[in-house]
Amino acid sequence: MRREIDGWYSPSLGSYMDIVTYGHWGFPLLLFPTAAADFLEYERFLMLDALEHQINAGKVKVFSINSINKEAWLNRHQHPYWMGVRQAQYNSYLENEVIPYIWNSCGGRVGVITSGASLGAFHAMNQVLRRPDLFAGTIAMSGCYDIREYFHGEGYGDENIFFNNIVEYLPGLNGGFLHMLRHKEHIHIVTGQGDYENPNASRHLSWLLHTKGIPHELDIWGYDMPHDWPTWRSMLPYYVESRF
Repeated sequence: MRREIDGWYSPSLGSYMDIVTYGHWGFPLLLFPTAAADFLEYERFLMLDALEHQINAGKVKVFSINSINKEAWLNRHQHPYWMGVRQAQYNSYLENEVIPYIWNSCGGRVGVITSGASLGAFHAMNQVLRRPDLFAGTIAMSGCYDIREYFHGEGYGDENIFFNNIVEYLPGLNGGFLHMLRHKEHIHIVTGQGDYENPNASRHLSWLLHTKGIPHELDIWGYDMPHDWPTWRSMLPYYVESRF
């Protein structure tokens, strides 16, 4: 499997950001870490081994990046205002730096599919809903889609919080971006029902998407599927193989 580590100083984030690419051809799949982990998390937890056949066959080209979760949503000492600011900067990094990098790597403006598990699923879904002009779809696994679950500022709100909290902004989504989302073929919401899973979060997101006329797939796996890597190593290769 071809593997290349790269990176650059991000003007959006004011810090150096790593990125790793696996494979040589195929549709681009952008992975977001689960929580406070780094760009090599999926490799350490053997997800790339699980995807090796599809990668070597040229079906998918995988990109994995760092998150800002430990500086934002998982930083209990940070005020929600600054969490939202950091998320907005991360959005800029994705839109203005990561997407052009992927396009350059793939030789054109190809549709980027996002994916992630747990908090990574929030990021994967959020980017598609916010910028359907840049992201083609998502495979969101075991996610919670209300960002307020990750901080204690229940009564606090501002523009950066609102427009990054899926359950808040999705009901009011309209215009051209809503039209684009109504033509997406690859919005996949998948969750288990085992230990530490929260399938109701996925059901609620599915209901919100349904009320907006956005086509999607909700797939709830069994009680033998906990909130853990063996579950996600089963889910992601299955979706890459069967839906693309």
